[in-house]
Amino acid sequence: MTTLVVALATFFASFLIVPLLLWLARMFGFYVIVQERRCLVYVLFGKVVAILDEPGLRCLWLEMSWRAPIINWFGRRYEIDLRLDQEYLRSQPVNSEEGAPMGIGIWYEMYISDPVAFLFKNTDPRGSLAANVSNSTVRCLSNMPLADMMINRHRMSQTVRAEVSPQSNDWGYKLGSVYIRKVHFRDVDMIRQIESKVVNRLRQVTSSIKQDGVNQVNIITSTAERQAAVEFAKAGATRPQIVGAALNQIAQDPEVAEAMFTLLETQKLLQNGASITLIPSKPTLLADLLATLPDGTVPKPVHKPTEVSSFPQR
Repeated sequence: MTTLVVALATFFASFLIVPLLLWLARMFGFYVIVQERRCLVYVLFGKVVAILDEPGLRCLWLEMSWRAPIINWFGRRYEIDLRLDQEYLRSQPVNSEEGAPMGIGIWYEMYISDPVAFLFKNTDPRGSLAANVSNSTVRCLSNMPLADMMINRHRMSQTVRAEVSPQSNDWGYKLGSVYIRKVHFRDVDMIRQIESKVVNRLRQVTSSIKQDGVNQVNIITSTAERQAAVEFAKAGATRPQIVGAALNQIAQDPEVAEAMFTLLETQKLLQNGASITLIPSKPTLLADLLATLPDGTVPKPVHKPTEVSSFPQR
């Protein structure tokens, strides 16, 4: 029984009495917990009595004296997020100096720097800041040269930030980084025309590169052919000299010269496929007839067919 009573007492003390006592302490202003990057603004009878933006455990009696016990009953508490926030505005319509309809996507960071101004100076400070950034983008970046608009994004971002910052500070917002992330054409027909021009230009460049390559190859080929022709001409010019010197050296020995010319003559006859008719040393009528044939061929003998009797032999 003693263990059961202790367990029940511990249960009620842990889950009922202690939370109830802590709730009463908070309601009467004995302490409040401020989270990291949070701000608590206390308003009593239409007047701001305390702003708590330091994280930790804070005692309202030390912050607002006699107002602490009644602030949670008759006043109002606002909890504000002080963390860095960001937003992206897509395709803000602007016109270039040449009249091209352009769209600009702008990204910016902001955080709350003045909680009181954020709460009471503007009913929708976030929407007002987005509208201010959009209007500043259209006002400051319109009528810029198209080349500058496509290239100088850093200077454009600085221009928009300098235009928006003073007004945003009055609303309790502190504007951080501003960056132009995208610049594009809004007219579909213009996009198609630009694509067509780019494709045609690429084709021209490709054709020019190909033609240049063909010209270079032709130049290299013609140069090689010219050098080869020069070398062949040199070789053709020196060939008679070399052959003449060799023949002169061979002609010094008559037997070698005769054998060489005989061999060359025989080789030439074999290469030409000429027919050779051998005539015996003793002239005969048959030899003379064979020699007079046009191509030197020997006629084929004509055989007379023999008659076969159909009568049976006896």
